[in-house]
Amino acid sequence: MNQRQEVPSRRGKNGDGAERHEAIHRAISDAIIEHRLKPGARLREDALAEVFGVSRTGIRKILQRLALEQLVTLTPRRGASVTRPTAEEAREVFDARQMVECGLMPEVARRIDAQGAQSLRELSAREQQALREDDHSAAIRHSADFHTRLARLAGNATLADFVERLCFRSSLILAVYGMPGHLGCETHDHDALIALLEKGRGEEAAERMDEHLRAVEATLAIVEEEQETPDLHRIFHV
Repeated sequence: MNQRQEVPSRRGKNGDGAERHEAIHRAISDAIIEHRLKPGARLREDALAEVFGVSRTGIRKILQRLALEQLVTLTPRRGASVTRPTAEEAREVFDARQMVECGLMPEVARRIDAQGAQSLRELSAREQQALREDDHSAAIRHSADFHTRLARLAGNATLADFVERLCFRSSLILAVYGMPGHLGCETHDHDALIALLEKGRGEEAAERMDEHLRAVEATLAIVEEEQETPDLHRIFHV
């Protein structure tokens, strides 16, 4: 489970270690996926450097990494902002997920063992718990974790990394455009997928995955929001 992580205490602008950069990257990506930083919100290097107590050079590297993951958009003379996915981009992301994730299901069915199935059930249970608690951001995160874990069970690290990036994009899309009451995956779909995979019915699992992703995409309602300047101190509690 990927829960929101505590950002390590400040160590001043000379304390830009790899571990700290990783924690800051995680904190910003979580804030984006959980919709605490909304699409279009500007991410000023100087403000982030002050919030996290690191150098602007360190923040710039983290923003560049987030840009490669397509969670942040870098614009000349305007700097960084949270990516605002368009309707076309949303369709492309879900098309890509259907092609890749459905294609992985037969191999997952051949490889899955009791431990792998249990790890999927635990992620599905966490998602259901988050939904019961009306924690929609956490539910979206757990759903992304489920799909990423499922892809890794196929044994192809390159494709699994690609699915993970697509899930990050999907989480942002769902946080922005998901309709209330339909935020993400139906957990009974996940349980049905696990059951099919355990029985070695890979082709049926691929069909179920296709139906599942199409159903999620069908819940999106594309409505543009105005840009805003985020309160970074409030968001990151530092």
